[in-house]
Amino acid sequence: QVQLVESGGGLVQPGGSLRLSCAASGSIFSIYAMGWYRTAPGKQRELVAEISSDGSTKYADSVKGRFTISRDNAKKTGYLQMNSLKPEDTGVYYCNADLRPYSWSSRLNYWGQGTRVTVSS
Repeated sequence: QVQLVESGGGLVQPGGSLRLSCAASGSIFSIYAMGWYRTAPGKQRELVAEISSDGSTKYADSVKGRFTISRDNAKKTGYLQMNSLKPEDTGVYYCNADLRPYSWSSRLNYWGQGTRVTVSS
């Protein structure tokens, strides 16, 4: 059974930094895209950043220049480095992965349980 486990959330002051991690475990043949989404209070879940299997990246306009998404394929782990954090970055951050559990299976989409990020003085 595939699991995505996020870590690294917490309380940080404006201007501070956090690094989120998303570790994939279980039967995994190949991971394609990995992404980070967030749900802010009173808002719908939105894409924050995404990285494909070839390393190409995509960012929400609100985080460009401040956040960096990366992945370590050998460790089956994705990361989100968040710098210059603002109060509006507050929310629950979810990891998402598009992967194949087995060589013969189709691509499936998985979500982590979320990690809370609070940016406040």
